[in-house]
Amino acid sequence: MIPAAFDYKAPTSIDEALQLLAEGGDDAKIIAGGQSLLPVMKLRLAAPELLIDLAKIDSLKGVRDDGGAIVIGAMTPHFEVVRDPLVAEHASLIARCVETVADPQVRHRGTIGGACAHADPAGDLPAPMVALDAEFVIAGPGGQRRVVAADFFQDLFTTALGDDEILVEVRVPKYTGWGSAYEKFVRVAQQWAIAGVAATVRTEGGTIAEARLALTNMGPTPVRARAAEQALAGVAVEPDAVAGALASIADGTAPPTDLNGDPEYRRHLASILGRRAVLAAART
Repeated sequence: MIPAAFDYKAPTSIDEALQLLAEGGDDAKIIAGGQSLLPVMKLRLAAPELLIDLAKIDSLKGVRDDGGAIVIGAMTPHFEVVRDPLVAEHASLIARCVETVADPQVRHRGTIGGACAHADPAGDLPAPMVALDAEFVIAGPGGQRRVVAADFFQDLFTTALGDDEILVEVRVPKYTGWGSAYEKFVRVAQQWAIAGVAATVRTEGGTIAEARLALTNMGPTPVRARAAEQALAGVAVEPDAVAGALASIADGTAPPTDLNGDPEYRRHLASILGRRAVLAAART
């Protein structure tokens, strides 16, 4: 289908974008890479009268080192994140997850900020952000504020972003020297994850010293598996030992029921994917 008619603006600064957003009110919509918004508009499930394209705001692009964290601009395309050396060195889990997003065409158009702001529970970006305790920097009429990932993702397709605010960047603490892996289960290539586990692990000798885990599509928001993280501490990097530590990884989750499976099926998947992800991360 063809989207409903709309006006289009491409500001060159954050302040200009915020002004346009305020003037447009409920009829305005921010567009980043457009990989989520445009399909919805084509189906006439959304019909904004004004699209505000952030593509010309250079300050929203790129990756930089900021001491104890790396900073990823909200308009940085997925493919740039995957190949960025700072991400590879200090937050490799993000690269592992991003490289599984859809296909190369989507990864060249889609952006980190757009994917996070969309907040699809089956998407690949929210889980690593929660696992790594990332912070989201948000700009609005009153200035900038920061929201930790655990509070940013609030519900199905719902975030802490206000209607008059723009996601500016993502700040990720450094996990230098940690191994990482992302395991997700799909029935066909490029499908949304039926279930997934993002894992980053620091090892000492042949044991796991620390771990960070988050689950994809196991609830309306990404789920941090803190009990499993604690259970993994001191565990040998062996399949049986890791599987035992992750036996309760899906406890307390609320997976959806759909054509791809019921909650019990997804919990079973999470335990298998968790073991694979942790072992892969520990061995990288």
